Amino acid sequence: MSKINGKTLIEHFEQFAPPYLAESGDPIGLQIGTLNKPIHKVMVSLDVRQETVQEAIAQQIDLIIVHHPPIFVKPANLVIDDPQKKLYADLIKHDIAVYAAHTNLDVTTNGMNDWLGQAIGLTNTIVMSETKKIGYKKLAVFVPSNDAEKMRQALAEAGAGSIGPHYKNCSYTLTGTGRFTPVTGAMPTIGSINQAEAVSEAKVEVIFPETLTTQVEHAMFAAHPYEEPAYDLYTIENFYDSYGLGRVGDLAEPIKVKDFAQQLKAVFKIDGLRVVSSDLEKLVQRVAICGGAAGKYYPDAMHKKADVYITGDVDFHTAQYMLADGLTVIDPGHHIEAICTPKLNELLTNWAVENQWELEVIASQLNTDPFKFM
Repeated sequence: MSKINGKTLIEHFEQFAPPYLAESGDPIGLQIGTLNKPIHKVMVSLDVRQETVQEAIAQQIDLIIVHHPPIFVKPANLVIDDPQKKLYADLIKHDIAVYAAHTNLDVTTNGMNDWLGQAIGLTNTIVMSETKKIGYKKLAVFVPSNDAEKMRQALAEAGAGSIGPHYKNCSYTLTGTGRFTPVTGAMPTIGSINQAEAVSEAKVEVIFPETLTTQVEHAMFAAHPYEEPAYDLYTIENFYDSYGLGRVGDLAEPIKVKDFAQQLKAVFKIDGLRVVSSDLEKLVQRVAICGGAAGKYYPDAMHKKADVYITGDVDFHTAQYMLADGLTVIDPGHHIEAICTPKLNELLTNWAVENQWELEVIASQLNTDPFKFM
């Protein structure tokens, strides 16, 4: 077992939910404290409220990974007579760091919106509202044949060679002959100054997301035996990853709106919800879902042919527009995103086991939903 510091843990987390997926202006990342310390206990939670801080203090937590950033607006002062600012002071006093993964967690593959879709039984899911397109590049590097396997391993470890969610370490290798003549000033690994050389070489090709370009190039240079590696870097125009908010998918069987609403109450363990519909007896099967307050994205749900759209915090006028446009909407509230607490707990626990980290992961036990149904 090995100790882990905060910076290393968050670097690992950001491979899962990259910051570049976040919406512009979203205050994600480290919000309070420092990551330059050992992490023995990490807590996961939907929110950080006063009660969450006391829970973390009691559990001797080093780091809280949270979905909703506790600092959405920069405070004008830090007068701790204000309960919200006392929250910040208590975290700092007890050396508890807070890291927020907000819209990057919503958008990432197998993140918030996939968890919500899975919870209600959606299949054949697609992105509802595309927010990011991440292009791909292809690297073709020429390396002595004896070094080809070392190169393939180095590129794979840097993140190259993944195609879709189910294939990794993908590459193509073609053998041939490389020719060169070192001249005065060169320090050739193979060959002599001013003598033509012919070497059995392999051309190793891999693709990778353009966001990994720097680290893949660094890995290639580090693994290559030549002082002047020969390589080509291409932009791929016919392949990209699509990311976005919400998911659209299909239920196994059609279901009446009123029955589906009751089903959602049971799935998300809530006492009440709101329904926008002209016909509660209508059968629905194609479902769009987006955690948080995503009422403004309802046209995207309609464009993806959803029969019903599930999202939280729908406002009065938007609900009227939805009704006029003939879309059934179910609003179970914002707090259904609490699904992230057990999911993040499972995710980090698995990482700790896989990487043999001395890390205890604790799921917050608090319900931070401010609303009660009478």
